[in-house]
Amino acid sequence: MKKFFTVIGGMGSLATESYIHLLNERTPSKKDQDYLDYILVNHSTVPDRTEHILDHNKPSFLPPLTEDIKQQSLLKPEFMVIICNTAHYYYKELQAATDIPLIHMPHMAISVMKNKYPKAKRIGLIATKGTIADHIYEDEIKNAGFELSLGDQAVQDEVESLIYDDIKIKGKMNAPKYHKILQTMHDKFDCDVIVLGCTELSYAQEKAPDHPYQVIDGQGIIVDKSIELGQKIRNGEKIDYTKIYG
Repeated sequence: MKKFFTVIGGMGSLATESYIHLLNERTPSKKDQDYLDYILVNHSTVPDRTEHILDHNKPSFLPPLTEDIKQQSLLKPEFMVIICNTAHYYYKELQAATDIPLIHMPHMAISVMKNKYPKAKRIGLIATKGTIADHIYEDEIKNAGFELSLGDQAVQDEVESLIYDDIKIKGKMNAPKYHKILQTMHDKFDCDVIVLGCTELSYAQEKAPDHPYQVIDGQGIIVDKSIELGQKIRNGEKIDYTKIYG
């Protein structure tokens, strides 16, 4: 297979399934051959990203992801995407392990947000404790010129419960809990836009999109970028990866 890309997933598998579902659903197609060529690596045994970020004595997710990146590089994909926001904690190290462009999901998401909601002032971020602690989204949001709100401990507890108790452990979506979190960030903390800084929250958005709040879904955005880039490489177009973030 030539002119394909690689998806590094499995963190978690339901979130990766959501990405693949959206990728195929959004790809313009009338026949089998219209879909994109890609390889999915569903590496579900990668150690928990948040546990390691909060305590470096816990197993690191860098070695297995580096191995994935190096293995896939031998196959020469045109680009790679990692379907886990928190894993971007080691983005620089992972990109340094390959010459293949590795698309930065958080940076892509905030670039799109800046263009889509230029008049927004306060941005809410909901994510795992690991993503909050690694400051990836926080830095991107502030560097884009926006105010940031992380809510409070009660919100964080609800977010963690939705991600881990409902989606990761039970494998189920809790729409009322998700909508309540969004409402709290909008009403109590005056957030104009809410960034979903975890792919499990992207899964929640896919399953329960019926709410009035403005959200930025990094996974949904990387789906659209994957389709755009995938179609360009199929057509033989040369891509300047230094300019893909807008």
